[in-house]
Amino acid sequence: MLSCTLTKLQLKNPLILASGIMGSSASALLRMARAGAGAVVTKSLGLLPREGYPNPTVIEVEGGLLNAMGLPNPSAEAFAEDVERVKQEGVVVIASIFGSTPEEFALAASVLSPHAFELNLSCPHAEGYGADIGADPKAVREVVCAVKDVVDVPVWAKLTPNVSSISAIGLAAQEGGADAVVAINTLKAMAIDIHSGHPILANRFGGLSGAAIKPVGVRCVYELYEVLDIPIIGVGGVNEWQDVVEYMMAGARAVQIGSAVVRDAEVFSHIATGLEQFLKERGLTLEDITGLAHRV
Repeated sequence: MLSCTLTKLQLKNPLILASGIMGSSASALLRMARAGAGAVVTKSLGLLPREGYPNPTVIEVEGGLLNAMGLPNPSAEAFAEDVERVKQEGVVVIASIFGSTPEEFALAASVLSPHAFELNLSCPHAEGYGADIGADPKAVREVVCAVKDVVDVPVWAKLTPNVSSISAIGLAAQEGGADAVVAINTLKAMAIDIHSGHPILANRFGGLSGAAIKPVGVRCVYELYEVLDIPIIGVGGVNEWQDVVEYMMAGARAVQIGSAVVRDAEVFSHIATGLEQFLKERGLTLEDITGLAHRV
């Protein structure tokens, strides 16, 4: 009942591990797949190794987590064997990649062989990367085009909510040839220690994830569904099966789960059980509820 096709990929369910959580090794990705994820997304990988920011990089705040990791990674080339290992276990793996130019994105993609790519056009705390590129429709279009030119698998564009019109960014990704968009990445935010007056994160600014951002994510998915012809993958603040239903009714074909994994490693199976029961009790399918809020 939960199996679905997403950009020509066959998934056992529409629940996907989001990038940045449990995605830094093959063993971690496989653990999430065995815990019930229908597909997994790697940590964002760049052309060159990157250490990231000094600690503190992650703190808990009311309603979620605030992080500024700085895109630490071993490089796309160094992680290629991990991607292959996950694929060999029969798991659908999506490689998240980043760069500062379309050429860097394309080069990073050229050394990996996942089932699909997710373009990180939305990280809110790495200067020169992510949202610095993803806020410009022209740049988004060029990055998607560059990657599509060098790969023969689906390309997903992960969008930032830190823009005046996410619909314009989504349309640019679609025009560039994206097979799907992922909405949303974290919200740019910060926290200050009131005793010292210093920002708590070493980078000062970070990305807010968790339950607090779900209404923003749902709104973005709803707006994108109104203008796009390609699938939308919702992400942001998913903790329960009800959150998945809400995202799908807004227009998402699948949903990614990130921060919730921190408190519940079995969250995928728990959500899948609730989602399946919800559909069965009402005699509905995933297709029936996708975009339902636009039809009532």
